[in-house]
Amino acid sequence: MATQVRTIYRPGLTGTIVDSMVQTLPTRGPRLLQSELHRPGRVFEHITPNWFASVMGTGIVATAGATLPVHVPGLHAFATVVWLIASTALVALSVAFLVHWVRHRRNARAALHDPVMVQFYGAPPMALLTVGAGTMLLGKDLIGAGAATTVFAVLWSAGTVLGLITSVAVPYSMITRPSDGQTRPLPAWLMPVVPPMVSASTGALLLPHIAEGQWRLTMLGACYAMFGLSLLIGIMTMTLIYGQLLGGGAPPVQAAPTVWITLGLIGQSITAANLLGADAALVFVGPDSGVGPDNAVATGLEIFGIVYGFIMGGLGFLMFCLALALTVHSSRRGLSFSLTWWSFTFPVGTCVTGAAALAAATGSTALVGLAAVLYVLLLAAWVTVATRTAHGSLRGELLG
Repeated sequence: MATQVRTIYRPGLTGTIVDSMVQTLPTRGPRLLQSELHRPGRVFEHITPNWFASVMGTGIVATAGATLPVHVPGLHAFATVVWLIASTALVALSVAFLVHWVRHRRNARAALHDPVMVQFYGAPPMALLTVGAGTMLLGKDLIGAGAATTVFAVLWSAGTVLGLITSVAVPYSMITRPSDGQTRPLPAWLMPVVPPMVSASTGALLLPHIAEGQWRLTMLGACYAMFGLSLLIGIMTMTLIYGQLLGGGAPPVQAAPTVWITLGLIGQSITAANLLGADAALVFVGPDSGVGPDNAVATGLEIFGIVYGFIMGGLGFLMFCLALALTVHSSRRGLSFSLTWWSFTFPVGTCVTGAAALAAATGSTALVGLAAVLYVLLLAAWVTVATRTAHGSLRGELLG
């Protein structure tokens, strides 16, 4: 017998992740994609937004490698190759997702109206932002600094606009849809909340390339506003999720990997707070800044990033241990592979970038070591999940 993962849509489905429905089918030996699928067009039938989590998880391996505060021979070249893979995947999935909406509109609308799958519409904007950051950090070696900055600015703008739309539209759809009173808070609820935080952290990379004066000040203020939007709504959402875990028990076995999503908000917010704090001096400088020559505002924002990083890091430790324990708990109860396993990658990657940014702000060697250890864990998770995704896609198990 073999385990096959299929996407199944059911009206009002709650409490589990729709892409992780598992069926047990008779084993028919190795099968390639074209022999597995009766019609080539079915390749596009199940390209739902959660597929973009694979771009997020791959892109963060590249960006985290580029910012890792340790020198490892060959790491930069490896990160560049991974960024190219993520970029290719982003283009391919974007085209496939468009075809999905054109040729399989019924499935697309079903996913859009499903209370769980709609949460993953936060994945496409984060995929754009992650690949964009990789372009800025790694792509300049291949296409030049000017072209890399332009591409990054376009991807950042598109990802930011889509992320802001998602952060409003998804909660609105949940508020206005008929409720049966049995909806339980899920870690997936964080997916449409995190994109503005990713915009804030990656916006720090774009800030030095903005014209000085009011334009740069506006950019910094917008990034902090998105930081606040994502952080406050995210904390409220995490409170609901934590309360559900305590009062409602462990999530369904196949949904257990999504608990790792909580680390995405934590790690990304630490990254944003420290990167923006480091860049604040680019805005609040000199006697013409309105704050005096001692740059008090810039210093205050830098201190805020450090204090925030250590405080939020404590919460990150708790959620990391809890997510790990729940994953082990579920693995003993038959956890099988599905696209939800990509939750093991991007959130851990944000913890790498968060530790690296906090290490740069404080000079802590302990944080440098933590970033390195977390990156090793990220690599192990990415290799495992990427390999199984490729295998499942070639066999048609994730597409048919």
